[in-house]
Amino acid sequence: MNKTKRKIFETSLKLFSEKGYDATSIEEITATVGVAKGTLYYHFSSKEEIFNFLVEEGMKLLINSIEIKIAKCDNVLDKIKAVSLIQLKAVAKYENLLTIVLSQVWGNETRNVFCKDKVMEYVKVIQEIVQEGVDNGDLVECDAEMLASEIFSLTCSALIYKRKANLEQIDVQRIYKEYEKTLFNKIVKKVEN
Repeated sequence: MNKTKRKIFETSLKLFSEKGYDATSIEEITATVGVAKGTLYYHFSSKEEIFNFLVEEGMKLLINSIEIKIAKCDNVLDKIKAVSLIQLKAVAKYENLLTIVLSQVWGNETRNVFCKDKVMEYVKVIQEIVQEGVDNGDLVECDAEMLASEIFSLTCSALIYKRKANLEQIDVQRIYKEYEKTLFNKIVKKVEN
């Protein structure tokens, strides 16, 4: 991605997150980036294309991060822990992206459906890990799709916690340790002697 396209990307991400998609105009993006409309349209044909690019690239980044990390894990619980930690780090580092995606998953407009589909693609990666754990007996018997959605939702709720507690940054390690005490201990199948 060249320097101008990256600047449009980063500016749009910030503006969409702060003001919302509908309240952000192409004029505001070009003025903030400091480029003419023609330059923006050279890189993106519309505001919708910018939005779709942000969501697509952001969710791809998260999925790729998970796939790289879980390839190094020896067991399902370690994979779930890795997913949770990656998501918490993403909440801290890519808050604007997650704010945009989560703000658009409700509704039936094209943009809403697109965001729902991207979230579901991401949850499917988690679901496959959970199903593997259920199938091999490492995790308690459960609805893998539901648990995958819960894991995704739980880590995204760190954004709500951050805002409720009026924090500048979330403490990823502290929240992760809470997950270890609660979530991870509940889903691991206990071996009876």
